Amino acid sequence: MTTSSLNSATTRPLWWEGLDGELGGRDPLRTDLDVDVVIVGAGYTGLWTAYELALADPALRIAVLERAHVGFGASGRNGGWCYDGFAGGLGRLEKMADLDTTRAFAAALRETVDVVGKVVADEGIACDFHKGGSIEFLRNEGQRIRAEDDVAEARRYGWTEDELRLLSPAEAREVGNSPHLHGGLWSAHTAAIQPIKLALGLAAAAERRGVQIFEHTAVTAIAPGRVTTAAGATVAAPVVVRATEGYTAEIPGHHRRLAPLYSIMLATEPLPEALWNDIGLADRQTFGDLRHLVIYGQRTADGRVAFGGRGAPYDYGSHIRTNADFPAATFHPVREALVEVFPQLADVAITHRWGGVLGVARSWLPTVGLDRTTGIGWAGGYVGSGVAATNLAGRTLADLITGKTTLRTRFPWVDVRTRNWEPEPFRWLGINAALKVMTSADAAEQRTGTPARRADAMWWLAKH
Repeated sequence: MTTSSLNSATTRPLWWEGLDGELGGRDPLRTDLDVDVVIVGAGYTGLWTAYELALADPALRIAVLERAHVGFGASGRNGGWCYDGFAGGLGRLEKMADLDTTRAFAAALRETVDVVGKVVADEGIACDFHKGGSIEFLRNEGQRIRAEDDVAEARRYGWTEDELRLLSPAEAREVGNSPHLHGGLWSAHTAAIQPIKLALGLAAAAERRGVQIFEHTAVTAIAPGRVTTAAGATVAAPVVVRATEGYTAEIPGHHRRLAPLYSIMLATEPLPEALWNDIGLADRQTFGDLRHLVIYGQRTADGRVAFGGRGAPYDYGSHIRTNADFPAATFHPVREALVEVFPQLADVAITHRWGGVLGVARSWLPTVGLDRTTGIGWAGGYVGSGVAATNLAGRTLADLITGKTTLRTRFPWVDVRTRNWEPEPFRWLGINAALKVMTSADAAEQRTGTPARRADAMWWLAKH
């Protein structure tokens, strides 16, 4: 995996290849519009909300406004893990509710992966959905000890042995031939997908049910009952949904609501079958390890490795790199992490490198809600774990907007108001310091074989 191939790799996301005719072909909004619900953002949150609303009440007039094209943001750039994870941890939700409610929420997360799979099948969405599970390779004793804690917590919230369990080193190598293993953490509730194809398929399914989607329509203001666009057209609606995730900081009045952080990804050339026979992942299991600075990968349907990680710097003032246009050197740690997990890939060419912006609330918890006084709804702050959670958020918003009281509307992430991020320079100092601590914690765990408590302390500070 040479540096030269990384330098020459295209910066266009792998997932967008061959889809030029499907990206950005919808008309912009040119005239004022009057609807029942207007949704700002045509990523997963906005699309799932529109789709579920159209199912719940076919009479609703629903419009979705998108500045670029469907799936332009994180929904078309992510690692393709549709899984039952929840950013921020279920333990914090239990403190906000009770054990039974948190267990019900955890069960809903597990079920959501299959809910997405059913919609994909029912709507004929060709997004390479395959539920092969996931494995976190445990590459030192510190990771193994933390994995034991993760399993114990999961048991508290209802995950069974069949759904989540520890693997021995030998069992882990049967899934993927990674060296120097201390075990593995296996999860059944994970599907690999082609991310932007899911977004495009959802958009088409929503449109078949009467939803209007306008692309190339930048929103300059969100207010009760009204959305204003850069071209001067306005949309009047009693319900306005903000579904802008990492780009929320660019909306006036929301600058400190969500901090825009980045994940960056690369993709290899298609691998020969002999190499895949050595690596494994025969059931397209997604994979990573349990380092603090998250990494994640999948075996794509066309036989590549798509692999990503966190760690790209936060830009001062919540400045957003629209295309996450980081130089090639920023991707070197991700490439090195991939080779650590699978040394067999050391000489394989990198064909694509790209990034995407994700949204992080000051609490590090995703939230969903509807202010009935103003009619403004929202969902977001998934911290990169939104492929499945956006579906649950969309169904919850549909319940809230149509006035239904359901188990979903009583979950502890509903109507939570979190404080804004600190003003600069404190935001820049704190976020980038956290990234450095995660890196040093991973190095310490690899060196000492014991959990790095500095990471636990940093996350405690970040969430309080």
